[in-house]
Amino acid sequence: MKRTNDYRARSHPAYWAFLVHRLSGLILALFLPLHFLALSQAIRGEAELNAFIRLADQPLFKFGEWGLVVLLSLHMMGGLRLLLIEFRDWSGTRNNWIAAALGVGLATGLAFALALIS
Repeated sequence: MKRTNDYRARSHPAYWAFLVHRLSGLILALFLPLHFLALSQAIRGEAELNAFIRLADQPLFKFGEWGLVVLLSLHMMGGLRLLLIEFRDWSGTRNNWIAAALGVGLATGLAFALALIS
């Protein structure tokens, strides 16, 4: 049986907010083992850590860092939006909350990008 409202549901801003929150959480979870690998370099010694820091100072890694900050900010704002929905009595589609969460996430990414290039 084919649903007739799939397109409408998937074009709604709340669906996109759900998708961004889920995908950002998944990508952040996949990043954790790499983060722990980077931290383990400090245990192996100063030379190993310095070699990793030189590698992480490359532009590709800086771009990845920026992406992680944006994902973390979007995920955090999406989570706060969900907490507000869960624990408040407000009703409606809450499109302004979605816009605020996206705006704060992207503003954080812009601020981090400006800090990287200055």
